Amino acid sequence: MDLARSACAGLLLAAALAAMPKQAQGDPNRALTNTVLTAALKDYGIAGLVTHKPEAKAFKYGIVLFPGYPSIMKLREEGGQPRFELGGNFLIRARRHWLDEETLVISVDAPSDQWTSFSQQFRQDARYGADVAALLAEAARRYGISDSTLVGTSEGTVSALPAARMNPGVARRLILSSSVFLSSGNGPGLSGVDWDGVQARLLWVHHEDDGCRFTPYRSAKQFAETPRSPLLTVRGGGPARSSSCEAYAEHGFVGIERETVLAMRSWVRTGVGAGRRGAALEAAEPAVAGLEPPGQQFVRGAQAGG
Repeated sequence: MDLARSACAGLLLAAALAAMPKQAQGDPNRALTNTVLTAALKDYGIAGLVTHKPEAKAFKYGIVLFPGYPSIMKLREEGGQPRFELGGNFLIRARRHWLDEETLVISVDAPSDQWTSFSQQFRQDARYGADVAALLAEAARRYGISDSTLVGTSEGTVSALPAARMNPGVARRLILSSSVFLSSGNGPGLSGVDWDGVQARLLWVHHEDDGCRFTPYRSAKQFAETPRSPLLTVRGGGPARSSSCEAYAEHGFVGIERETVLAMRSWVRTGVGAGRRGAALEAAEPAVAGLEPPGQQFVRGAQAGG
């Protein structure tokens, strides 16, 4: 009888794991508090996944994440739990590394009426800027955030940059990682961007070996010179286990997620990058301390884990 019960329990557990979304299996972010935050707007809404430490109660810093292609998370609640897509995206899977007792993360979904086609052109529209503003206003009301940094990766940079430009009173800082510099079938990317309206402090983050043809490292160096802003260069990590434009390659900082996020977090707090646990950070030029423009710093690491 005991053997039969054990076998039955094993089958039930296997069935439960099979039915569980891949994002939920072995995801260390599940140990954190994850809540769906929604701003209702006429006949649609915009939602964000709020993540923070369970013991944290008072927040100052909001890290606002814009994931890469297609940037549509389809965030919703099922059975009282958040459910969403893009769980493997660099920013989404590494979001826990931003957290301390006074920081929360908001992973921003596309507006619900854009879930079928969240075009790059729409993201440039004033309505999108207002949508993001409404979500951040709701986050400020509910959590008391007074300091926000917008962070985009890959095609999410095409969301984060206009959102920051259209909300200068909210976005103190803007971090663009693995940026889509070149035009593609999805749109122009960041080519032809007007930098005059961007008031937020800007940091570029890029892996030196990013093999995606729309996000070459050489363009990161060129773009960092245009608005005279710092570039954080990432080296090492791996091994890659996806194609070059996807999340588990150098494009998605695979194997060096933690070091990359900690360096970005240090810049948010101090204006200086910092590496941890074997990820050395050094200035390309000794005279350029503190990531001052057009300074360049490096994160190095190997097999760091996500």
